[in-house]
Amino acid sequence: MYCTRKVCEDLYWVGGDDRRLTLFENIHPIPRGVSYNAYLLLDEKAVLFDSADWEAGRQLIENVTHLLNGRPLDYLVITHMEPDHAAAVGLITKYWPDVKILCSLAASRFLDQFGFCCAAASAEVVKEGEHRSFGRHDVEFIAAPMVHWPEVMMAFDHTSGVLFSSDAFGTFGALNGKLFADEVDFDRDWLDDARRYYTNIVGKFGPQVQDVLKKTAALPLRCICPLHGLCWRKDLESYLDKYQHWSTYTPECAGVNIVYGSMYGNTENAAQILACKLAERGITDTALHDVSSTPVSELVADTFRYSHLVLASVTYNLNVFPPMHNFLSDLKMLNMGHRTAAVLECGTWAIKSGGLMREMLASLPEMTVLEQGVTLRSSLKDAQETQLDALADALAASVKG
Repeated sequence: MYCTRKVCEDLYWVGGDDRRLTLFENIHPIPRGVSYNAYLLLDEKAVLFDSADWEAGRQLIENVTHLLNGRPLDYLVITHMEPDHAAAVGLITKYWPDVKILCSLAASRFLDQFGFCCAAASAEVVKEGEHRSFGRHDVEFIAAPMVHWPEVMMAFDHTSGVLFSSDAFGTFGALNGKLFADEVDFDRDWLDDARRYYTNIVGKFGPQVQDVLKKTAALPLRCICPLHGLCWRKDLESYLDKYQHWSTYTPECAGVNIVYGSMYGNTENAAQILACKLAERGITDTALHDVSSTPVSELVADTFRYSHLVLASVTYNLNVFPPMHNFLSDLKMLNMGHRTAAVLECGTWAIKSGGLMREMLASLPEMTVLEQGVTLRSSLKDAQETQLDALADALAASVKG
């Protein structure tokens, strides 16, 4: 049975929700599921913008078949070849063998690599700035390499003002019948997932996202249609502003993300006391995370969100506690930096974690590491409270500017 939503005149959402998948890209938890968005334009030519993951393939075919109502599918535009959007391409070409595929040059190569395209289909390469008329709708193709794959290509419908933004401007979360951001309380219910999606999926490619933002700034945007999550038809500027912050690694707020790695609770205790001392100094916009039990996608998202980062870790085999080391490696992989950080270390003998964390932080771009730090020998003692106070004072002063 079909399940579609009208986006605007001539354009329909024909995707599907996936509530069974627990890990996006087999890494990031998605307790609220995810959507696979595809869009069908019914003009003189019928044009499908992207397909879907196998999980939503049957729903996609039923949706498109219903809306076509017996007419042929003329074009399939592929903006992104990642399997969660392209796995159903072969299914589409099986149902509509005469469909013409429009995609970037890199995407045409990936079609063969993944084996998604059957021999009956033809793939035609389109380039940056090229226009196609499908009747009254004039669509321009916009190159968006490395947002977040090299073959990504957006499409802008000059007739309706719709930007088919590929994986940009997406978010985790099944749609559950809602399609537009103005149909939900986005800041309350969706912003955290949007931030987590951007920072972990696209976050490494800030300069490339900046290039796309410059290109789209010149377009008369009226609606943004991403491949995951909600579409935007109102207050577009608010979401574009989030992408401006995230892609320039600019903190959303002045606050502190405290991430601790603790084996027996002593480092956790010190991190908790530090959070209390910050609150006493007026710094209440904080997060406190156990690096061992918090998904790394949440740790990364809060690091993008806050201006300051505190790392508190035990020493483990003369090194940094492995989950903390992995978190720092993720930050480096994502090219994260531009923050002020502080370090708290703990150990019983040969305490090494603090110095090693400072070295790893120094390798991140434009990181400022406070001189104040705390070293715990097995546990926090009353005599060390002055050190913790000094660290809290330094952090508070830095946050307040």
